[in-house]
Amino acid sequence: MVQESEIFECQQCGHCCQGQTTVSLDPADMARMLAVLGIRRETAEEKYWRVTGAVVQMKTPGGHCVFFDRGCTVHSGKPWRCAQWPLHPSILVDEANLSAIRESCPGINRNLSYEEFKIKLAAYLAGQ
Repeated sequence: MVQESEIFECQQCGHCCQGQTTVSLDPADMARMLAVLGIRRETAEEKYWRVTGAVVQMKTPGGHCVFFDRGCTVHSGKPWRCAQWPLHPSILVDEANLSAIRESCPGINRNLSYEEFKIKLAAYLAGQ
């Protein structure tokens, strides 16, 4: 079984936390985040989330995720989309995707060739 640490170890650099677009939260994301923060939903909506109808997203003040402060302040309760990144299935079909991610993510194992990375990533994703 391939361990995540063989292909990626998050450095909490914040590169993936930048931008004006943000991550949408599903009910499990919200519950996990509320538990980690130890707050009520109303407080999260006021301070951290942008709610548009049924869509709940994290705020991005100053172009960074609201939870980024020299690292992720909700790392153990982060949304599944954040937890998945950068080990995205798109890497399995396009070497350019891995190249682009390697440019911006210091946590990606750079010692593996694309083929080695692809094999390990496929095994890792299958074992989840």
